[in-house]
Amino acid sequence: MNEVTKRRLKAILIDLAVSSAVTAGVEYALRKKIKNEAFHALVTPTAVMWGLELAQLKSSGQTVGCRAMGLKLESEDGFPLTTEQLLKRMVYRDTVGGFKYFKDKETYEGVDGRSMAHDRYAAVVVNEK
Repeated sequence: MNEVTKRRLKAILIDLAVSSAVTAGVEYALRKKIKNEAFHALVTPTAVMWGLELAQLKSSGQTVGCRAMGLKLESEDGFPLTTEQLLKRMVYRDTVGGFKYFKDKETYEGVDGRSMAHDRYAAVVVNEK
């Protein structure tokens, strides 16, 4: 595992901790209105994580974890990140990405860790800031 991939892993763990804290608050607020446990187990954490990630990346190209690790997500063509690119990246990573990773880890990570399979699919790259 190269250095950029290690930093990306640390950034994801930081983002997961932030998302978990926000999820706990949102779940507490929604628990009185929505009684379905499956909703709280599946929908709430996913919606909070994707919402936070989308809002942070759209505004600055960095999540809290990326900022802490000195990483920034940028479009391959140099234009500002679009909502479509970010959604494509998140959906691919959270659905197809796991299967692709277990099929061929080296290809998934890429040469230098800056462009994993979900990044290539959405035409974005992670740069060191």
